[in-house]
Order: sequence, then structure tokens, then C-alpha cells
Amino acid sequence: MSKESAHKGSLSWWQLALLGFGCITGTGFFLGSGIAIERSGFSVLLVFLLAAIGTYFVFDALANMIAQDTQKGSFCTYSKKAFGHWAGFSHGWIYWTAEMLILGSQLTALGLFTRFWLPHTPLWVFTAAYAALGIGVVLLGTKGFEKAENILAVVKIAAIVMFIILAFLVFTGVLGEHNAHMHKPTQMNHFLSHGITGLWSGLIYVFFAFAGIEVMGLMAAKLHDPKEAPKIGKVVLSVITALFILSIGLALLLAPLEDFTSEESPFVIALRDLNFTVIVHIFNGVLIIAGFSSLVASLYSVTQMMYMIAKDGDAPKIFTKISKRKIPYGSLGLTICGMIVSIVIALLLPKEVYEYITTAGGLMLLYAWLFMVSASRKLLKLSAWGHLKTITAMILVLLAASGTLFDKTSRLGFYVSLLFLVIIGVVTLIMKRKWKKAETDQDQGLWRPLKKQ
Repeated sequence: MSKESAHKGSLSWWQLALLGFGCITGTGFFLGSGIAIERSGFSVLLVFLLAAIGTYFVFDALANMIAQDTQKGSFCTYSKKAFGHWAGFSHGWIYWTAEMLILGSQLTALGLFTRFWLPHTPLWVFTAAYAALGIGVVLLGTKGFEKAENILAVVKIAAIVMFIILAFLVFTGVLGEHNAHMHKPTQMNHFLSHGITGLWSGLIYVFFAFAGIEVMGLMAAKLHDPKEAPKIGKVVLSVITALFILSIGLALLLAPLEDFTSEESPFVIALRDLNFTVIVHIFNGVLIIAGFSSLVASLYSVTQMMYMIAKDGDAPKIFTKISKRKIPYGSLGLTICGMIVSIVIALLLPKEVYEYITTAGGLMLLYAWLFMVSASRKLLKLSAWGHLKTITAMILVLLAASGTLFDKTSRLGFYVSLLFLVIIGVVTLIMKRKWKKAETDQDQGLWRPLKKQ
């Protein structure tokens, strides 16, 4: 790989760390972890540890490629360098599809959080309102996005820390201990109450809780020193993993397992039994802020990714249109169209939509992660430890994907993701023929003899 030593970005290490906290801690954790608890029970804590290891190994592979050869196109460019044009093309479109599905998931989650206060309002009303607000933030440009995410990242971390403090106050008897259920697994069969298949099927939803590392990867290309990317990733993911496991563990001790559902945040469920109504309402408001932050991050990343795909000639040129404030309004228009589809789906399937979209979007994102890891194996000179990390990451990702087959709801999401893969695969084959023909015509043009004057 060629080294771009002249690269000089605008982000400091702490700014990227804040962006990492903001992009990763979103609705996948604050709501999606409820589905993981439904599937895995107390063993969800082990699932979080496994997913954290896999996520770190994926980001480490991406960060080391960024450190060695910083590219504006980030991970799609690395796939293209490693395996050819077809890989960059398909990787870009797989990631774009994943983010569009995740946007739908985030909009639905925000709607569900808000229905805590207005239970009789149709879900699509909330999804439309949050979509409009998110677009407004993206229209502020890159600097506006970074400032908003930095502020919201602090709010999200504060929310998790606040929950942890409240739980400890309950356990020490300072707050409402008599109202808490205080469930504790005392035997191994209690810990694995849902069996190995339950643990396995919950893995996809926990991986989804770590979604956002690729956005952090996109922004890492703007670091003052891209070589700091691997170290920053290690710090961010270590802190987030500790907070995730501690807060989920405390939530499991505060409420019975059967109370956790996909339609309400596990943290709101855990606090509700304490009969501190004001605290529950405040925390629900914080969850909405946190979810909105991850929505904005996804909006920004998917819009930027489509702009990059179009600049590489792998999407219509209209998506390269950019405003005076450097906002890619062409690709943003496509993102808006995708969100409208998500709102319509929320209108048609208000009960099942979150799990379906979360599974399909999470799987498409994991397929994109597989591309990243595979590219690093081709482009980097890996040590024995490096090979072990990438192989472990791929195994964990494949386990998460296969785990969806054990549950009826997530199985449908798996089939939806396969459908998208087939469509992208067919389009890639068609494009390969076009690229080959274009190369042939170009070669013939280069060697065509000049006409006599």
C-alpha cells in the first residue's frame, strides 16, 4: 500500500473519541439490547463481551489500514485496492443498504421511546418528525455535525453513568430497595436459562449495539495523525464495553427477565419498578436525545458514503452534486427517499418492524464488516497475533449471522438481508461486464493507429 505522509486532518484524538462515543452508543444499545435480553437472558452479559471482542478486532483492522494508508473513501477504497473494482462497488452498496435499514430501525426506536409519553399517537408521526430534525442537523454541514455529536455524546455517556449510579443507590438501600426485584442467577442453568441457542441468537442484536464503528472509521481519516486511530479505537471500545456490561447487568438485577421486551428500553423497565416517576421520565428524555444522536450519525455517514460511491463512478453522477456549504445534496436526496420508505413501513408494520429492520440492517452491516477484515488480511502485513484477531472477528461475525436462524422473527430479517445481497451481487456482475467492455474499448483506443494527415 502507498503511504500518504502528506495527509493532515483537522480532528484531534479527543474529538474522534467523542465522536466514537456519540456514534456507537445509540438506539442499538438503548432499545436493541432489550431484544438481546429476551433471546439470551442473563447470558447476554457474555454475549456483550464476545461482541465487544469481535467489534474491536474489526475496528482494529480498519484503523490499521487507515494508519498505514489514509483514504477519503475509507473502507470501500481498501476493498477496491485489495480485491478489485467489484469489491469496492459491492462493499459500498452493502454498507449503504445497511445504513438505510438502520436508519429505519433508529426512527422506529425513537418513535417507541416517544410513545412512552403519547401512547395513542401513530408511530409514523414520530418517525417523520425525527427524520425532518435529523436532516436539519445534517444540513448544518460537517462542522455542525461534529459539534452536535460531541455534545450529544456527553449526554449519552452521562445517561448510562446516571443509570449505574441510581442502581447502586438502590442496592445500598438509599433509594427504594423495597420496590426492586433484585433478581440474581445462582446456578449455571439460571445463567443459561435460554440455552446455548438463546445465547447464539442474541449475538446479532448485541453486535448491533456496537454499530457506529464504521462512522468512526470514516472520521478517522480526518485525524491530525491517522496513526493514532488504533489506539483511540482501543480506548473508546474498552470504555463503552465496560459501561454496556455494567449497566445491562444492573438492569437485569432490577427487573424480572420476563418484563424485558423489544418495545421499551430495558433501562426504563428497570427503573419503572422503583416508582420514581420523575426519574423514569427524565431518563426516557435522555434516551430520545441519545437515539437522535445515533440517527444523525447514520444520516451523515450514509450520505457521505453515497457521495463517495458516486465520485468513484459507481453510482449516478447526480449524487455527486454538492452545495456551497459542501453538503452533498444529491446523495442526501436519496437518503431522504430511503427514510420515507422507512416511515411507510413503520405505518404498515408498527408492531413487528423494529425487530425485522434491526435484524436485516444489523446483518448487512456485519457483511460490510467482513469486507473490512478481509481487505486488511490482503493489504496489511499481519503478525501471527494479527491473523488470529482477524480470523476471530470473522468467526464471531459469522456466528452472529447464523444465530438469526434460531428465531422466527430474526430468521425473516436474515432472508431479507440475503435478498439484498443477491440484488447487489447481480448488479455487480452486470457492472463487471460494463467495466470490462470499457477497459477493452479504452485499450483498443490507445492502440488504434493514427490517421494520415
